[in-house]
Amino acid sequence: MQRPGGKAKKVAGTGLALAGLVALSGLLGGLTSEGASAFRYEAASRALPDAAPAPLPPAPEAATQEEEPRRIVMEVSPGDTLSTLFEGAGLGQSTLLAMLEVPAFRRAGRNLRPGQTLVVTLDQAGEPSALAYQRAEGETLHLKRDGGKYHARTETRAVERRQRFVTGTIRDSLFAAASRAGLREGLVMEMAGIFGWDIDFALDIREGDEFAVLYEELWRDGEHVGDGAILAAEFTNQGRTVRAVRYTDADGRNNYYTPDGRSMRKTFMRSPVEFTRISSSFGNRKHPVLNRMRRHNGVDYAARSGTPIRATGEGRVIFAGRKGGYGNTLVIRHAGRYTTLYAHMSGFARGVYGGARVEQGQTIGYVGQSGLATGPHLHYEFRVNGVHRNPVTVDLPRADPIDPAHRAAFEARAEPLLSRLDLLQRTRLAASESEGGR
Repeated sequence: MQRPGGKAKKVAGTGLALAGLVALSGLLGGLTSEGASAFRYEAASRALPDAAPAPLPPAPEAATQEEEPRRIVMEVSPGDTLSTLFEGAGLGQSTLLAMLEVPAFRRAGRNLRPGQTLVVTLDQAGEPSALAYQRAEGETLHLKRDGGKYHARTETRAVERRQRFVTGTIRDSLFAAASRAGLREGLVMEMAGIFGWDIDFALDIREGDEFAVLYEELWRDGEHVGDGAILAAEFTNQGRTVRAVRYTDADGRNNYYTPDGRSMRKTFMRSPVEFTRISSSFGNRKHPVLNRMRRHNGVDYAARSGTPIRATGEGRVIFAGRKGGYGNTLVIRHAGRYTTLYAHMSGFARGVYGGARVEQGQTIGYVGQSGLATGPHLHYEFRVNGVHRNPVTVDLPRADPIDPAHRAAFEARAEPLLSRLDLLQRTRLAASESEGGR
């Protein structure tokens, strides 16, 4: 399929095999086929005492040297859930279920983000005795086992925020360009989430596209301890530049808006699967199984089995089950006149069934090849008043703009951030021209 501006060379939307925005994954979602969870063991070495020619019994008051505890460090990757992390680290579901009895950990586990770490401490018997999870900036949740149950406490430490500005030009993939610019994976996913309503990162990315990001780094005692939020950003795709600025309202809610106060968020996301490719477009085609011309009323996204599928808008599930050639199928009714359909799934996410309410971006199931399918992919349909529309090109309704009562506060916050973004961009361009003239 040729999109507008399609003469430019199209590049892969992925530099990594990714499964989706993890903040929206289920706590006990099915395992992804990639087994992408990263973990490592840390064990402190113990110095042995020198041998004595004639050993003497230890003095009663001498303390026995204890071996320092062993730790497992689990690093969150895109698509990870607590289940995949614990399974990949060999901890098992029984340990996870015991920890999930702690409400604070249960809540925190719904908001995993790429780049976060969970550190599990093992006792001398090799059993998990404690866990540390940095769930927010400067805030760490600690779990400790006592009497067969885990108990929680929260540690808060002040962090210093420093602004950093990076730019990149896409030559091969978004992730490769971001890596060259020094932008870490979690921020790449955040940037894709900000612009994902306007840019389909599975289809729209072209060689020569550019991005600029102003974000916060977190420092403590002179050491970089993590990344904060993106404050302002712009993305130029096929010659069209989209800008966004972060604003926190009086109720503490964070959202991204265009410079004139329109919400970046739309009622629907453009794509139900992160960073994949379209294997079959909307319209007439020769059916790969039936081998005859047939109307294709949706878009097929090729992805590995087990890749999480997201609800593109909030609504209520009106069908969840087998549906002829569609195989495992989910249909969601959204507010007003919209319905979306997701087919050929390998299975449904926990808690997703007929009549259930789902949120935008929530994992509702996993890619498979049930029904009439030659390989794993998601078939996605978008209907308006029951009429099929092309999910790639249909106009999506926007969310509400800045409340007029908050307009002045928004402009006071947005203007200096956008001015700084402009200044940094001009400085970068001047430096590039100077280098080019040598």
